[in-house]
This record gives sequence, structure tokens and C-alpha cells, in this order.
Amino acid sequence: METTTLIEQLPEVTAVGVAIKAILILAIISALAGFGTYLERKVLAFMQRRLGPMHVGPYGLLQIAADGIKLFTKEDIVPQHANAFIFKIAPVITAATAFIALAAVPVFPDFTIPEFVPVLGGTFVPSIASDVNVGILFVLGMMAAGLYGPLLAGMAQANKWGIIGAARTAIQFLSYEVITGLSILAPIMIVGSLSLVDFNEAQSGGITSWLIWQQPVAFILFLIAGFAETNRTPFDLLEHEAEVISGYATEYSGMRWGMFFIGEYANMITISILAAVVFLGGYNDFGFIAGWIMILLKVAFFFFLMLWVRAAWPHVRPDQLMWLCWKVLMPIAVINVVITGIVIV
Repeated sequence: METTTLIEQLPEVTAVGVAIKAILILAIISALAGFGTYLERKVLAFMQRRLGPMHVGPYGLLQIAADGIKLFTKEDIVPQHANAFIFKIAPVITAATAFIALAAVPVFPDFTIPEFVPVLGGTFVPSIASDVNVGILFVLGMMAAGLYGPLLAGMAQANKWGIIGAARTAIQFLSYEVITGLSILAPIMIVGSLSLVDFNEAQSGGITSWLIWQQPVAFILFLIAGFAETNRTPFDLLEHEAEVISGYATEYSGMRWGMFFIGEYANMITISILAAVVFLGGYNDFGFIAGWIMILLKVAFFFFLMLWVRAAWPHVRPDQLMWLCWKVLMPIAVINVVITGIVIV
């Protein structure tokens, strides 16, 4: 059975097509971040027997627009004793690294702009804006660089709660970057490549060829580390909404706070796509279901899973987080890599 490949190396892949893809990523992912807030509030409300947003528009749908207007028009405050330059640049780092990471991820399937469209008609738009041969390494590296956003944001404030949030950022992100790398190392050893294209093609034989069956431990470790890297419950220690303050974002307001927020949702989508491509067959067809529909369903499932865990799971303390990382997940990840190497050899 013929399968849908992740991306085809065609001569039509031009700078214009790549630029269009980059603009689509920025526009659509930013919009999804806003819609994701509405979806998250509705899912949490349903699970906790509440209504969620209901008063702004039908079923609260216009709440997204109301929140956007609030973020763009709210007063932008820079604390008097803060380092103003670093305070202002930190949210930009968080949002920028999140979108740069998406450049090497197959966000949407390939498509060609119809011929009747003026100027751009016939332009081939690839699924990946930058199809580098070390795609996984690039994505994980850019997500790790996003650590500097919350870290600098907390340190730039003349506020002890912001500094505590920055310290939590450092210990959490640095710890779970190691788990992410070790968990993904075993699948890399099996496929023999760092390219997401190769991962997709290695699983083109149907559901039985999905790497989740060969690497279930790596899949679970990757998901846990993904929750920690995206600052999702139960590992949301960077701001920890159960506390009165808001960690590294304590003194932020308006669109600067919104950029942290957009970066978090963009990273959630990135982790969801990586999990789908690396472990669950990627863009390949599933019976009569087209590959592009399958990838959307997989990403939607992982996104919903993050919301579900937030509704059902309690927060953990920083010491519990470190104990889980270094004393439980790290040894399991190393043992999994060793066993995979022995089996391959």
C-alpha cells in the first residue's frame, strides 16, 4: 500500500514556499494559543462539573477575542528597580525559541497553492520550513534555549518571588532536558538518523511498525519530560498557580505576559508533534484515513492529554520533582538505552 511521505524533495521548494510556511506557522500557532485557552477552560470546567466561559458570546466563544483585546491594551508595567532591558527581552526569547523550534517540525502537510491565486499560484509549500538532517537535535536544542526566557525574567525583577521562580526554572528545565535527550536516544539508535523525515518513513509499514511498540519505556519517559518542559501540571513549578504569586511572571502584565503564554502553548504543540512523528507513525496513512488527518488526530490527543492531566493530577513539590528526575527517570532512561544497544548489536 502506498504511503504518504513526510516531505518530498521537489524543485518547487523555493524560498517563497518556505517563507509562506514560516508565516503560516506564526499566524496559525499564535491563533491556536488563543483558542487553546478557551479549549482548556472548557475541558477543565467539564471535568470539574462547571460551565467555564459562557457570558461573552455564544458558549463564551468570544472570550478569546476579549482576552486578546485585554492583553494588547493592558498597561505594560516595568518595575522601578528591575533591569529594564532584560525584563523586556525575556518574553521575546521565550516566544522566539518556541517558534524557531517549530521551523524543523512538520506542522502541516505539504500543499500547493492553486494556480488561480495571483502571483503565488503554483507555489509548493513544504510541511517543514527547514528540513535539516539533524531535526530532532535542532528542536530539542531550541526548546532548551527557551530556558533563558523565564530564567532572565525572574532574575531581572527586584522581587524575591521572581528570583525563586527563576531558580525553579533552572532546576526543572535543565533536569528534564537530560531525560528528554535520553528518552529519544533509544529510538534514534533504532532508526539510525536524527531526521524527522527518516523517522516518519521508518514507520511507513502500518501500525505494527510504530516505534511505540519497540520503545514503550522511551515513549512514557518522553511524555513525562514533555510535561515538565512545557511547564504543565503536575510540573508547573515555574509559576505554580496554586500559590498566591506567579513565579518568574509575577511582575509581568499585558502582551509581555502573553508572549510567555504563547511560547508555552507553542511548545505544547511541538512536543505533541514530536511524540506523534517519533513514536506513533507520523504522517503515514492509517487504512483509509489520510496521513494529514492522522497527524491532526494524534496531536489533538496529546494536547487533550495535557489538559486532562491538569484537571486530574495534583501539583508536586520541587524536591519531589528532583527526586523523580534523578533517582527514578534517569536510571530507567539509561537502562533503556543500554538494553536497546545490546539488542541492536
